[in-house]
Amino acid sequence: MDSTTGAPGGDRRPVPSSALELPRLAPGAFRGSVSTEISAHLEKLIAVGELRPGDRLPSERELAASLGVSRASLREAMHELEAKHLVARRPGRGTTVLPAPEHVQTLYSQLSDADHQLRDVAELRGAIEPRLAELAAERATAANLVELENVLRNPVAEAAPEESLRLDLEFHMLIAAASQNPLMSAINTLACSWTSSTRVLSHSTRYAREVSYLGHRAILAAVAAANPAEARDAMTRHLADVAELTRDRFEDRAAGPEETP
Repeated sequence: MDSTTGAPGGDRRPVPSSALELPRLAPGAFRGSVSTEISAHLEKLIAVGELRPGDRLPSERELAASLGVSRASLREAMHELEAKHLVARRPGRGTTVLPAPEHVQTLYSQLSDADHQLRDVAELRGAIEPRLAELAAERATAANLVELENVLRNPVAEAAPEESLRLDLEFHMLIAAASQNPLMSAINTLACSWTSSTRVLSHSTRYAREVSYLGHRAILAAVAAANPAEARDAMTRHLADVAELTRDRFEDRAAGPEETP
């Protein structure tokens, strides 16, 4: 067992720098500093599972060249990710993505009661995400709005459940980034990783995917209108819809064979 990653050393997956490219934005469109943009982007990749525990990132020189940023900016971003316990940096061993802390993994593995788990997920998201939406409406930059609109460019009703879930996680990560609060964004990243196995239930039918998409549209409209109260309320309504869809889907699966209308 590797003491750095918590995964067997042979399971480490080298990640090509081409897989980590920053979104293409207009010159000067960074959310804040270049290092903040880099750390937010890599944090999102970790949250949505594109970077997995044990993955080994490219060397500092290679990654900085691929991203088109200075090594100083990249180093600052990595310090931030390391402070959040999302990556580990070791001389001669490079940078690897860390698993969730052991006490978090233990807690998650003990959530065997389905009703309890569904309730906990709903309460966790309800405590964090409406406030993030409210802050996003107050602080979102033009670049934030472009990124959010890009995620919602196409309706997801006809998409595969896995793709719909990926876009859902990305949307909520971008809302967190638009709040311009790195501490709350970090908590949201952990929440995304803890709740993805439950969230997938709300993407398993065409109807559920359409409801989720319309909820995202309402949230973005309020954020774009710089209306914090409506953004908070839109997120609260969306989370209530998702919680109901998740519970209904769980009950359907428990009752009999799966159907996907």
